[in-house]
Amino acid sequence: MELWFDEMHTRNVRLGFRIKRELEHVRSEFQDIHVFETYDYGNLLVIDGTVQTTERDEFVYHEMIVHVPMLTHPNPRRVLIIGGGDGGAAREALKHEPEEVHVVEIDKMVVELSRKYLPGIAKSYEDSRVHLHVGDGIKFVEENGEFDVIIIDSTDPVGPAVGLFEKKFYENVKNALTPKGIVAQQSGTPYYHPEEFCNVKRNLSGVFKYVRTYLAYIPTYPSGMWTFSIASDEEIKLRRNISLRTKYFNLNIYRSAFALPNFVEEYCKD
Repeated sequence: MELWFDEMHTRNVRLGFRIKRELEHVRSEFQDIHVFETYDYGNLLVIDGTVQTTERDEFVYHEMIVHVPMLTHPNPRRVLIIGGGDGGAAREALKHEPEEVHVVEIDKMVVELSRKYLPGIAKSYEDSRVHLHVGDGIKFVEENGEFDVIIIDSTDPVGPAVGLFEKKFYENVKNALTPKGIVAQQSGTPYYHPEEFCNVKRNLSGVFKYVRTYLAYIPTYPSGMWTFSIASDEEIKLRRNISLRTKYFNLNIYRSAFALPNFVEEYCKD
């Protein structure tokens, strides 16, 4: 008998993975977590029925959520990652040789399962510059500061992640940043859920002087087209030209990612 995992992208559209076996299923304090071994995408992490990452295409998401804001900042020494328990964002941040990378993950089971089943992603935890904090990212931002770059690597705005998309949280993020600080956040698919990234853009624009949206193409995320939002009180532009070992990201991608299709540009117009 064939085994499949299906994620519903809308009520009428779904993406399916043929799987070899279920590696683990855990109901944590916060959410339902599965890890599957698939035929085409390696190990697959699923939270509350939605794909979080796969071994085959994780590099696209992690490189784009990290390298765009890191290269927008002139000298990112202290980095904060809210969410990101799989360790992938921290792995990419380390390529910029920061002094400290702090990862705040609310669910310790995400970290433990990633270390066990996604070692190529979670290897960043072996670096002494990475500091893991198991707890509430909203509270952490309220109580800590002086970060050059803050990356909000969260699930979609449901369950424990809802507060990470609200204006009050962005106000606390701004207070936690240094004067030239940058924040970046995944903001969903414009194809199926334009209201999500428009809400992020609107709330960030109420707090920061400059807000821009950029795109990446991730095969296992709904529609494949995925948005990220970046904000700062400094103009958003490339400020460093360094060579990075990457699979997806390069400097031409940095420049082109901000070029949005017309239908995406038009979604958020008042």
